Amino acid sequence: MTDITSDSVPGRRNTRSPSSASAANGAAPEAPPEPAREELVACAELLFFAYRDFTGGPDAVLEEYGFGRAHHRVLHFVHRQPGLRVADLLDILKITKQSLARVLKQLIGKGFIMQRHGNDDRRERRLFVTAKGGRLADKLTALQIKRIEAALAKAGPGARELTRRFLFAMIAESDRPRVETLLKLHPDTPSAG
Repeated sequence: MTDITSDSVPGRRNTRSPSSASAANGAAPEAPPEPAREELVACAELLFFAYRDFTGGPDAVLEEYGFGRAHHRVLHFVHRQPGLRVADLLDILKITKQSLARVLKQLIGKGFIMQRHGNDDRRERRLFVTAKGGRLADKLTALQIKRIEAALAKAGPGARELTRRFLFAMIAESDRPRVETLLKLHPDTPSAG
């Protein structure tokens, strides 16, 4: 009996892409055609350069305190979410307890963050920035916002929405609802859902 789904049936168009056909056979998906692949590699490289420059200004400021990017991320999220639980911070940053403990010890020891017990559960640790920590977080954010603002202005009309959709789409699909909640996005903000 003839397989009517076969691609070899005369007049029947192949609706499966070569990459989906290989994936269905258990083989690795094929790479995109060379010009498209090169464009994607160039995009990856642009992300490397953009990230380098996006973090460059804050890195220089952090270095003055003996801090690094992990300190910046902790300060940022604790500043944006006062009372953030340590467990939630671990989930946001996706780092080990040991890595976070080292960074928190330094930030607390130097007076940038304080921790308190939870109101309902005394075992829970809640994090808050101090006034000093808030000033540093604001300074670092200002440097990055200035760069983003300038880039969006240069990119032209519609860049803000397109950039937000692109960045949101880069986040693992399973993390998007959490990130959307964390960022407190306005309901009519376009997302890549």
